[in-house]
Amino acid sequence: MKALIVCTSKALGNTRKVADAIGTVLDARVVDPAEISAAELGDYDLIGFGSGVYWMSLDARLRAFVDALPAGQNRDAFIFATSGLPELRVRPYLRNLGDQLEDKGFELVGGFSCRGLDTMGPLALMGGLNKGRPSADDLASARAFAEQLRGRFD
Repeated sequence: MKALIVCTSKALGNTRKVADAIGTVLDARVVDPAEISAAELGDYDLIGFGSGVYWMSLDARLRAFVDALPAGQNRDAFIFATSGLPELRVRPYLRNLGDQLEDKGFELVGGFSCRGLDTMGPLALMGGLNKGRPSADDLASARAFAEQLRGRFD
């Protein structure tokens, strides 16, 4: 199995930590959407798409990358995110990304999320929410998630 992780991660690096933990288990290359073309995705059996959550939405760069993908991908994908707060039913950012990927022909084989340090807006004044996250336990959970994914291909 050949795996790739397309990940956007901003200044705090929360999502990149999770991507690296998953990537280590899957022996996957981790790239920013600007570092890979849609045509190159054809070289991979499993592709992960991940982002931090900003004001209850995934990073615009990741959403634009997925929007620009041609239909008929016919490969497996997983999604992941880090966020300061849990996903709300009225704003299901992970489910929306999963739906976008399925519309492009991906088979969604799993998803992972965990808390991350959040310093958006007024949270910065108090040093942020979820200090120390993703934690060692969160990263261990990300690796366990990746082990389950890898088990699908063994």
